[in-house]
Amino acid sequence: MDARRRHQRLSLDLLKGFDAAARHLSFTRAADELALTQSAISREIKALEEQLGQPLFVRVHRGLRLTDAGQELQRAVAAAFDLIDSATDKLTAAQRAETLTVTTSAPLASTWLVPKLTSFFRLRPDVAVRCVAVDHRVDLERERMDLAIRWAPAGSTVEGGEWLFDLRRLPVCAPALASDPARPLRTPADLGKHVLLDLETSTGQGQWSDWAPWLDAMHLGDLKPAGALRFSHYDQVVHAAMEGSGVAIGRYPHTARQLREGTLIAPLGPEATLEWGSYYLLVTERSAGRPVVQDFIAWLREEVRQDSAIPQQSAPGKGRGARTRRASGSG
Repeated sequence: MDARRRHQRLSLDLLKGFDAAARHLSFTRAADELALTQSAISREIKALEEQLGQPLFVRVHRGLRLTDAGQELQRAVAAAFDLIDSATDKLTAAQRAETLTVTTSAPLASTWLVPKLTSFFRLRPDVAVRCVAVDHRVDLERERMDLAIRWAPAGSTVEGGEWLFDLRRLPVCAPALASDPARPLRTPADLGKHVLLDLETSTGQGQWSDWAPWLDAMHLGDLKPAGALRFSHYDQVVHAAMEGSGVAIGRYPHTARQLREGTLIAPLGPEATLEWGSYYLLVTERSAGRPVVQDFIAWLREEVRQDSAIPQQSAPGKGRGARTRRASGSG
């Protein structure tokens, strides 16, 4: 009988969880990397330990330590994953030469990056771009991605990343809505006469609302609007605002094109801007030297430069007397 059949195969999913936990010496950080819960990682490690018949980790003050068995398994798993990655590189080398993979948050992908890709295709029609829109951070090397556009809260950065642009938030709406004489929209308090269009999603910290941080920053936490429409995707919020359904929190540069073209305006001016961290460009080491990646980065920088030149009366954070407020939170 084949010797390999006499041994129980360890699950690759369990080994991925173990590998992440062993590298971080933290179930919580491993869970964040793999987009799982901490309890799921704990269950995977327990199942692996039961299959092997011995512990792989021991708890120490404020963390974990690998046992001798855990260290031995980590060396074997790391070597196995390196072999798999090497084989994958060889098998997909030809495809990668014509394919570029970029990941960023779902709101930025749907409203800013994807609509712009047509202009990149004109520069490099031979390249297939794969855009992965996720609201959690993925392991770029493990997932074979070339680069990421990642958000970081105010006061922090993305390690190894290049600053691209600041993220700003302020109310936006259709021009016709702002010029309605029955419901003037000149001050933040005037929002009480309007329907608020909100993005509501679930995060690790609970339910997220786009309006809540802005209202708190403007000391309007008790504001009672005329109504509310809630959406689960940011591009839906933007579309509803353009249709005149209400007032939305515009993210800049997500809505730079609409502000530039006048399909959306910022009725309260730049004084109503809330600074909300920054986006950074992160390139994987194995992809940094690829000509197509360099072309994409140059194109991306030029798109950012063009968006920074939108009209003064529409651009968040621009104009005489502009006062921006800083906050930290989810991107």
